[in-house]
Amino acid sequence: MDERTEQAADVTRHSPHAGGADPATEAFVAHRNVLFTVAYEMLGSAADAEDILQETWLRWANIDHDTVRDPRAFLVRITTRQALTRLRTLRRRKESYVGPWLPEPLLTTPDVAEDIELADSVSMAMLLVLETLAPTERAVFVLRDVFDLGYDEIAQAVDKTPTAVRQIAHRARTHVAARRPREAISPAQTRQVLAAFQQAVETGDLQRLLDMIAPDVVLLTDGGGVVQAALEPVVGAETVAIVLSRLTSAALRPAHVNGHPALILRKGGEIDTVLAVRLEGGLITGLYAVRNPEKLSRIDRETAVGR
Repeated sequence: MDERTEQAADVTRHSPHAGGADPATEAFVAHRNVLFTVAYEMLGSAADAEDILQETWLRWANIDHDTVRDPRAFLVRITTRQALTRLRTLRRRKESYVGPWLPEPLLTTPDVAEDIELADSVSMAMLLVLETLAPTERAVFVLRDVFDLGYDEIAQAVDKTPTAVRQIAHRARTHVAARRPREAISPAQTRQVLAAFQQAVETGDLQRLLDMIAPDVVLLTDGGGVVQAALEPVVGAETVAIVLSRLTSAALRPAHVNGHPALILRKGGEIDTVLAVRLEGGLITGLYAVRNPEKLSRIDRETAVGR
Protein backbone atom coordinates (compact mmCIF):
# COMPACT_ATOMS: atom_id res chain seq x y z
CA MET A 1 0.00 0.00 0.00
CA ASP A 2 1.53 3.32 -1.09
CA GLU A 3 1.53 6.49 1.01
CA ARG A 4 -1.51 8.05 -0.68
CA THR A 5 -3.55 4.86 -0.28
CA GLU A 6 -2.56 4.62 3.40
CA GLN A 7 -3.71 8.21 3.89
CA ALA A 8 -6.98 7.43 2.12
CA ALA A 9 -7.59 4.43 4.36
CA ASP A 10 -6.79 6.53 7.43
CA VAL A 11 -9.09 9.40 6.45
CA THR A 12 -11.97 7.20 5.30
CA ARG A 13 -11.97 5.47 8.67
CA HIS A 14 -12.63 8.93 10.16
CA SER A 15 -9.28 8.93 11.92
CA PRO A 16 -8.91 11.51 14.70
CA HIS A 17 -5.58 12.44 13.12
CA ALA A 18 -7.40 13.64 9.99
CA GLY A 19 -9.42 16.37 11.67
CA GLY A 20 -8.09 19.90 11.23
CA ALA A 21 -5.34 18.88 8.82
CA ASP A 22 -6.58 21.06 5.95
CA PRO A 23 -9.95 22.27 4.55
CA ALA A 24 -10.14 19.47 1.97
CA THR A 25 -9.64 16.77 4.59
CA GLU A 26 -12.06 18.45 6.98
CA ALA A 27 -14.71 18.60 4.24
CA PHE A 28 -14.28 14.93 3.44
CA VAL A 29 -14.46 13.88 7.08
CA ALA A 30 -17.51 16.10 7.65
CA HIS A 31 -19.40 14.32 4.87
CA ARG A 32 -17.95 10.86 5.37
CA ASN A 33 -21.09 9.30 6.87
CA VAL A 34 -23.21 10.62 4.00
CA LEU A 35 -20.76 9.29 1.40
CA PHE A 36 -20.59 5.89 3.08
CA THR A 37 -24.39 5.69 3.19
CA VAL A 38 -24.71 6.62 -0.50
CA ALA A 39 -22.20 3.92 -1.46
CA TYR A 40 -23.75 1.34 0.87
CA GLU A 41 -27.28 1.94 -0.41
CA MET A 42 -25.95 1.64 -3.94
CA LEU A 43 -24.03 -1.58 -3.29
CA GLY A 44 -25.48 -3.34 -0.24
CA SER A 45 -21.92 -4.07 0.87
CA ALA A 46 -20.08 -2.20 3.61
CA ALA A 47 -16.72 -3.57 2.48
CA ASP A 48 -17.27 -2.30 -1.06
CA ALA A 49 -18.61 1.00 0.27
CA GLU A 50 -15.38 1.51 2.23
CA ASP A 51 -13.40 0.84 -0.94
CA ILE A 52 -15.48 3.45 -2.75
CA LEU A 53 -14.71 5.97 -0.01
CA GLN A 54 -10.98 5.42 -0.49
CA GLU A 55 -11.35 5.95 -4.24
CA THR A 56 -13.43 9.05 -3.61
CA TRP A 57 -10.81 10.48 -1.26
CA LEU A 58 -7.98 9.89 -3.75
CA ARG A 59 -9.90 11.78 -6.43
CA TRP A 60 -10.98 14.53 -4.02
CA ALA A 61 -7.40 15.04 -2.85
CA ASN A 62 -6.20 15.74 -6.39
CA ILE A 63 -8.59 18.47 -7.53
CA ASP A 64 -8.51 22.25 -7.27
CA HIS A 65 -10.81 22.77 -4.29
CA ASP A 66 -11.11 26.50 -4.99
CA THR A 67 -13.34 25.62 -7.94
CA VAL A 68 -15.76 23.58 -5.80
CA ARG A 69 -18.81 25.57 -4.65
CA ASP A 70 -20.59 22.72 -2.83
CA PRO A 71 -18.21 20.10 -1.37
CA ARG A 72 -21.06 17.78 -0.30
CA ALA A 73 -22.62 17.66 -3.76
CA PHE A 74 -19.22 17.30 -5.42
CA LEU A 75 -18.19 14.44 -3.12
CA VAL A 76 -21.54 12.70 -3.55
CA ARG A 77 -21.08 12.97 -7.32
CA ILE A 78 -17.66 11.30 -7.17
CA THR A 79 -18.94 8.60 -4.84
CA THR A 80 -21.95 7.87 -7.05
CA ARG A 81 -19.84 7.51 -10.18
CA GLN A 82 -17.43 5.13 -8.45
CA ALA A 83 -20.31 3.16 -6.93
CA LEU A 84 -22.03 2.80 -10.31
CA THR A 85 -18.88 1.28 -11.78
CA ARG A 86 -18.54 -1.09 -8.81
CA LEU A 87 -22.26 -1.96 -8.90
CA ARG A 88 -22.02 -3.31 -12.42
CA THR A 89 -19.14 -5.55 -11.34
CA LEU A 90 -21.05 -6.73 -8.27
CA ARG A 91 -24.09 -7.62 -10.35
CA ARG A 92 -21.97 -10.03 -12.36
CA ARG A 93 -20.54 -11.47 -9.14
CA LYS A 94 -24.02 -11.97 -7.67
CA GLU A 95 -25.06 -14.00 -10.71
CA SER A 96 -22.70 -16.77 -9.54
CA TYR A 97 -23.44 -16.34 -5.82
CA VAL A 98 -24.35 -19.58 -4.03
CA GLY A 99 -27.89 -19.37 -2.68
CA PRO A 100 -29.86 -16.17 -1.92
CA TRP A 101 -27.83 -12.96 -1.73
CA LEU A 102 -28.55 -10.60 1.17
CA PRO A 103 -26.99 -7.22 1.95
CA GLU A 104 -24.13 -7.04 4.42
CA PRO A 105 -25.78 -6.17 7.76
CA LEU A 106 -24.69 -3.09 9.72
CA LEU A 107 -24.85 -2.66 13.47
CA THR A 108 -26.31 0.85 13.77
CA THR A 109 -26.96 3.17 16.70
CA PRO A 110 -30.51 3.29 18.12
CA ASP A 111 -30.91 6.94 17.11
CA VAL A 112 -30.86 5.99 13.40
CA ALA A 113 -34.41 4.70 13.88
CA GLU A 114 -35.50 8.23 14.81
CA ASP A 115 -34.86 9.33 11.22
CA ILE A 116 -37.63 7.26 9.67
CA GLU A 117 -36.62 7.91 6.07
CA LEU A 118 -32.95 7.08 6.70
CA ALA A 119 -33.82 3.92 8.65
CA ASP A 120 -36.19 2.81 5.89
CA SER A 121 -33.59 3.44 3.19
CA VAL A 122 -30.93 1.23 4.83
CA SER A 123 -33.31 -1.52 5.96
CA MET A 124 -32.79 -5.05 4.66
CA ALA A 125 -36.22 -4.99 3.03
CA MET A 126 -35.52 -1.75 1.16
CA LEU A 127 -32.03 -2.78 0.06
CA LEU A 128 -33.52 -5.93 -1.46
CA VAL A 129 -36.07 -3.80 -3.30
CA LEU A 130 -33.24 -1.60 -4.59
CA GLU A 131 -31.57 -4.74 -5.94
CA THR A 132 -34.43 -5.03 -8.44
CA LEU A 133 -33.59 -1.65 -10.00
CA ALA A 134 -31.17 -1.09 -12.85
CA PRO A 135 -27.90 0.58 -11.69
CA THR A 136 -28.78 4.08 -12.91
CA GLU A 137 -32.32 3.80 -11.54
CA ARG A 138 -30.90 2.80 -8.18
CA ALA A 139 -28.51 5.75 -8.13
CA VAL A 140 -31.22 8.23 -9.09
CA PHE A 141 -33.67 6.89 -6.51
CA VAL A 142 -31.11 6.97 -3.71
CA LEU A 143 -29.86 10.47 -4.54
CA ARG A 144 -33.32 11.96 -5.06
CA ASP A 145 -35.63 10.19 -2.60
CA VAL A 146 -33.16 9.59 0.23
CA PHE A 147 -30.66 12.44 -0.04
CA ASP A 148 -32.93 14.98 -1.75
CA LEU A 149 -30.38 16.08 -4.34
CA GLY A 150 -31.59 18.32 -7.16
CA TYR A 151 -32.16 16.89 -10.61
CA ASP A 152 -29.30 18.96 -12.03
CA GLU A 153 -26.86 17.57 -9.45
CA ILE A 154 -28.03 14.01 -10.04
CA ALA A 155 -27.72 14.50 -13.79
CA GLN A 156 -24.04 15.32 -13.39
CA ALA A 157 -23.52 12.26 -11.19
CA VAL A 158 -25.11 9.77 -13.61
CA ASP A 159 -24.24 11.47 -16.90
CA LYS A 160 -27.84 12.05 -17.95
CA THR A 161 -29.88 15.15 -18.72
CA PRO A 162 -32.07 16.60 -15.95
CA THR A 163 -35.14 15.69 -18.02
CA ALA A 164 -33.99 12.08 -18.30
CA VAL A 165 -33.26 12.00 -14.56
CA ARG A 166 -36.81 13.14 -13.79
CA GLN A 167 -38.19 10.31 -15.92
CA ILE A 168 -35.85 7.76 -14.33
CA ALA A 169 -36.77 9.00 -10.83
CA HIS A 170 -40.48 8.64 -11.55
CA ARG A 171 -40.01 5.13 -12.96
CA ALA A 172 -37.81 4.04 -10.03
CA ARG A 173 -40.18 5.56 -7.44
CA THR A 174 -43.15 3.69 -8.94
CA HIS A 175 -41.17 0.45 -9.00
CA VAL A 176 -40.09 0.80 -5.37
CA ALA A 177 -43.56 1.84 -4.15
CA ALA A 178 -45.05 -1.35 -5.57
CA ARG A 179 -42.58 -3.51 -3.62
CA ARG A 180 -41.92 -1.77 -0.31
CA PRO A 181 -43.99 -2.46 2.85
CA ARG A 182 -47.26 -0.55 2.65
CA GLU A 183 -47.32 0.62 6.25
CA ALA A 184 -44.78 2.24 8.53
CA ILE A 185 -43.91 0.13 11.57
CA SER A 186 -42.51 1.93 14.60
CA PRO A 187 -39.32 0.68 16.28
CA ALA A 188 -41.38 0.00 19.42
CA GLN A 189 -43.75 -2.25 17.47
CA THR A 190 -40.85 -4.09 15.88
CA ARG A 191 -39.15 -4.60 19.25
CA GLN A 192 -42.38 -5.97 20.69
CA VAL A 193 -42.82 -8.45 17.85
CA LEU A 194 -39.16 -9.50 18.00
CA ALA A 195 -39.30 -10.04 21.78
CA ALA A 196 -42.28 -12.36 21.35
CA PHE A 197 -40.59 -14.01 18.37
CA GLN A 198 -37.39 -14.55 20.38
CA GLN A 199 -39.29 -16.16 23.23
CA ALA A 200 -41.18 -18.44 20.85
CA VAL A 201 -37.96 -19.56 19.16
CA GLU A 202 -36.06 -20.10 22.42
CA THR A 203 -38.92 -22.14 23.91
CA GLY A 204 -39.61 -24.03 20.70
CA ASP A 205 -43.23 -22.88 20.74
CA LEU A 206 -44.20 -23.83 17.20
CA GLN A 207 -47.82 -22.70 17.52
CA ARG A 208 -46.79 -19.26 18.75
CA LEU A 209 -44.43 -18.92 15.81
CA LEU A 210 -47.25 -19.84 13.45
CA ASP A 211 -49.42 -17.16 15.03
CA MET A 212 -46.77 -14.50 14.37
CA ILE A 213 -45.82 -15.17 10.78
CA ALA A 214 -47.87 -14.59 7.64
CA PRO A 215 -49.16 -17.63 5.70
CA ASP A 216 -46.97 -16.69 2.71
CA VAL A 217 -43.90 -15.66 4.75
CA VAL A 218 -40.53 -15.95 2.99
CA LEU A 219 -37.27 -16.83 4.73
CA LEU A 220 -34.03 -16.01 2.92
CA THR A 221 -30.79 -17.47 4.28
CA ASP A 222 -27.44 -16.22 3.01
CA GLY A 223 -24.56 -18.60 3.65
CA GLY A 224 -22.61 -17.64 0.55
CA GLY A 225 -21.67 -21.27 -0.03
CA VAL A 226 -19.41 -21.04 3.04
CA VAL A 227 -21.76 -22.20 5.80
CA GLN A 228 -24.95 -24.23 5.76
CA ALA A 229 -27.98 -22.33 4.47
CA ALA A 230 -31.02 -22.98 2.31
CA LEU A 231 -30.11 -22.53 -1.34
CA GLU A 232 -33.63 -21.42 -2.24
CA PRO A 233 -36.14 -19.18 -0.45
CA VAL A 234 -38.11 -21.03 2.23
CA VAL A 235 -41.79 -20.21 1.70
CA GLY A 236 -44.89 -20.79 3.82
CA ALA A 237 -45.67 -20.46 7.51
CA GLU A 238 -45.43 -24.12 8.49
CA THR A 239 -42.15 -24.75 6.68
CA VAL A 240 -40.55 -21.56 7.98
CA ALA A 241 -41.75 -22.25 11.55
CA ILE A 242 -40.18 -25.72 11.47
CA VAL A 243 -36.86 -24.25 10.32
CA LEU A 244 -36.96 -21.59 13.05
CA SER A 245 -37.81 -24.13 15.75
CA ARG A 246 -34.37 -25.66 15.20
CA LEU A 247 -32.75 -22.53 16.68
CA THR A 248 -33.62 -23.35 20.27
CA SER A 249 -29.96 -24.04 21.12
CA ALA A 250 -28.80 -20.64 19.88
CA ALA A 251 -28.35 -17.57 22.06
CA LEU A 252 -30.43 -14.73 20.63
CA ARG A 253 -29.81 -11.12 21.54
CA PRO A 254 -31.64 -7.98 20.36
CA ALA A 255 -29.65 -5.41 18.39
CA HIS A 256 -30.15 -2.47 16.05
CA VAL A 257 -29.29 -3.62 12.55
CA ASN A 258 -29.68 -1.41 9.47
CA GLY A 259 -31.69 1.12 11.43
CA HIS A 260 -34.20 -1.39 12.81
CA PRO A 261 -34.52 -3.81 15.74
CA ALA A 262 -33.16 -7.25 14.84
CA LEU A 263 -31.69 -10.35 16.46
CA ILE A 264 -28.13 -11.62 16.57
CA LEU A 265 -27.64 -15.35 17.08
CA ARG A 266 -24.50 -16.63 18.74
CA LYS A 267 -23.19 -20.15 18.95
CA GLY A 268 -20.19 -20.98 21.08
CA GLY A 269 -19.80 -17.28 21.85
CA GLU A 270 -19.35 -16.42 18.15
CA ILE A 271 -21.78 -14.52 15.95
CA ASP A 272 -23.50 -17.10 13.78
CA THR A 273 -26.44 -15.29 12.19
CA VAL A 274 -27.96 -11.83 11.92
CA LEU A 275 -31.73 -12.08 11.62
CA ALA A 276 -33.81 -9.14 10.37
CA VAL A 277 -37.55 -9.12 9.72
CA ARG A 278 -40.12 -7.44 7.51
CA LEU A 279 -43.46 -6.66 9.18
CA GLU A 280 -46.80 -5.98 7.53
CA GLY A 281 -50.26 -6.03 9.08
CA GLY A 282 -48.82 -7.04 12.44
CA LEU A 283 -47.31 -10.23 11.00
CA ILE A 284 -43.80 -11.19 9.92
CA THR A 285 -43.86 -11.44 6.13
CA GLY A 286 -40.12 -11.67 5.53
CA LEU A 287 -37.13 -13.07 7.43
CA TYR A 288 -33.55 -12.33 6.37
CA ALA A 289 -30.86 -14.52 7.90
CA VAL A 290 -27.29 -13.53 7.06
CA ARG A 291 -24.84 -16.34 7.89
CA ASN A 292 -22.01 -15.75 5.43
CA PRO A 293 -19.00 -15.11 7.74
CA GLU A 294 -17.53 -12.59 5.28
CA LYS A 295 -20.62 -10.42 5.79
CA LEU A 296 -20.47 -10.63 9.60
CA SER A 297 -16.93 -9.36 10.09
CA ARG A 298 -17.99 -5.86 11.19
CA ILE A 299 -21.28 -6.62 12.95
CA ASP A 300 -19.57 -6.43 16.35
CA ARG A 301 -19.02 -2.65 16.01
CA GLU A 302 -21.39 0.17 15.19
CA THR A 303 -21.30 1.75 11.75
CA ALA A 304 -22.25 5.41 11.37
CA VAL A 305 -24.74 6.24 8.64
CA GLY A 306 -26.26 9.61 7.79
CA ARG A 307 -27.83 11.85 5.20
